Amino acid sequence: MALINKFLTNKFEEPYILVCTSKSQMLFSKDLLDKEGIENDLIPTPKGFGGVCTTAIKFDKKFEQKVREIIKKNNIEYEGIYSLKDKYKYNLSEIFNMNISDTLKDIVKKVEANIELNKEEIKYLLEVENEEYDALIRMADIIRKECVGDRIEIRAAIEFSNYCRKNCNYCGVRRDNKIKRYRMTEEEIIDEVEKLYKVGIKTVILQSGEDPYYTTDRMLSIIKEIKQKFRMGITLSIGEREEEEYRLFSDAGVNNYLLKIETASRRLFELIHPDDDYDIRVKHTRLIKEAGMRAASGGMIGLPTQTIDEIAEDIIFQRDFGIHMIGFGPFLPAKGTPYENCKPGDLKLSLKVVAVTRIVCQHVFLPATTAIATLHPDGQTLALKAGANTIMLISTPPSLRDNYQIYSNKNMVDLSFAIKSTRDAKRKLPKYLNYDYLKELGYEIEDELI
Repeated sequence: MALINKFLTNKFEEPYILVCTSKSQMLFSKDLLDKEGIENDLIPTPKGFGGVCTTAIKFDKKFEQKVREIIKKNNIEYEGIYSLKDKYKYNLSEIFNMNISDTLKDIVKKVEANIELNKEEIKYLLEVENEEYDALIRMADIIRKECVGDRIEIRAAIEFSNYCRKNCNYCGVRRDNKIKRYRMTEEEIIDEVEKLYKVGIKTVILQSGEDPYYTTDRMLSIIKEIKQKFRMGITLSIGEREEEEYRLFSDAGVNNYLLKIETASRRLFELIHPDDDYDIRVKHTRLIKEAGMRAASGGMIGLPTQTIDEIAEDIIFQRDFGIHMIGFGPFLPAKGTPYENCKPGDLKLSLKVVAVTRIVCQHVFLPATTAIATLHPDGQTLALKAGANTIMLISTPPSLRDNYQIYSNKNMVDLSFAIKSTRDAKRKLPKYLNYDYLKELGYEIEDELI
């Protein structure tokens, strides 16, 4: 408990940020600040100070002069040093015209001024109903538009192995489940990546269970071939690895690493993870960031015995750990697991969590998850309207997809489904897709979506 408490209570009296021109300069700067004993943290660059999902170094004003001396002495290439007192402000005037309580009006005023919400205020937002629910969704959508615009981000996941050494109570690929296991070869993985490259996808997610078969050398070989052949962004989601492995993956070109906390509640984490350690998971979240990869995390909504208080803590965890991509989706039961007969998560509560996460964390990637698309046929569209901006395609070979069922009856979100969700949410597709090639393949894409 000491580890998590120490980090989450690590507040800077007057926070400043250093925004560097590149990842290498950022990591070099952080290393120099660490060696000088200057307390700092890596966070998503806030709105108004740099691009979405870039990384800034946060430190206290009392170290400002020292930081300036360090960057000058070492010829650091940087965009600027900024006080977070000068936060980006939002225009939420239309929300005050809605039928909302004085309590919600006070919260909206804080959000408009970009003042951090406390746990009780977050809980209030998670419990709103009727017109206040509409106000919440609208507020999140305004902030989404300001922070990340109208174009969605499309990424694609290749689930290359369903072997797992862990036995999580909720997961359909847990060690003790009797399912047909598979492992893709490097050649098979590269073939699937090439298909994505032709479509114009810019980031591939390599996802698996915690499978020791894929050693560091095997993973590095795959990573390097993808970078050399396609120069695509890479997200890894392969569970907990050693500190040195994170650094090697980062050096090889991995951009993001997805390691979900699933729940920031120690009580609940230990209940659903019989062979995982809460403090180790928290430690690895830090190690991923310190290795220079953008940390992706998130959790499940509606886990057995989960409370609103714990969900509020989940959102605060993502904010305070400076997570760049936050995937919140409903809990869905999986056949053969201890939670097979448990009730699935609630759609409306899941949408509230998406909205509150956008309001609290702001300048980050927020997926409309496959889980919410599985829970409800319009779930992905509704999540996009509630503040989400990212869709993850399932790009595992069709012959293997049914064997990667983290939860049962999974919606195999493909590009057609993503296009429909985008159209229904009145959003735009990313510019980087190869639209001429997609039209040759038979996709119908209206000009207004591009």
